[in-house]
Amino acid sequence: MKKLSVVIPVFNEEESLPDLFRELFTELDKLNYPYEAIFIDDGSVDRSLFILREEQKRYANMIIVQLEGNFGQHQAIMAGFSVACGEYIVTIDADLQNPPSEIGRICEVMDKGYDYVGTIRDDRQDAFWRKALSKINNRIRERVTKIHIT
Repeated sequence: MKKLSVVIPVFNEEESLPDLFRELFTELDKLNYPYEAIFIDDGSVDRSLFILREEQKRYANMIIVQLEGNFGQHQAIMAGFSVACGEYIVTIDADLQNPPSEIGRICEVMDKGYDYVGTIRDDRQDAFWRKALSKINNRIRERVTKIHIT
């Protein structure tokens, strides 16, 4: 059976973390995969790290990686990848724009033999500059990997 690692970058998400924990662990417990949830604190200045540490007392399969500063979402995700032990690695955002309920569907597709599964948010709630940077990053990724997501 494949092990699942869920990598979640966190930056100043104290308000969304309680809902994230409830939804994430409820969904992960439904799946037929042993799992670990890796939270990367990307230099939060709110109570996010405190909340993560408190929740870690409840969840034995939770890992916290604390970065010494705010290095950005990409670097936080890469830090999570560096400690992930799963054959399947899924990334989601701490703000619940990527719903944990999708993790099972992603794993089902990977079970069919795919090496990479990408998703697109229908109603992205980000600032214009963030959406623009994401499009640029996607174009660079497509040129490098030859993987086109539609």
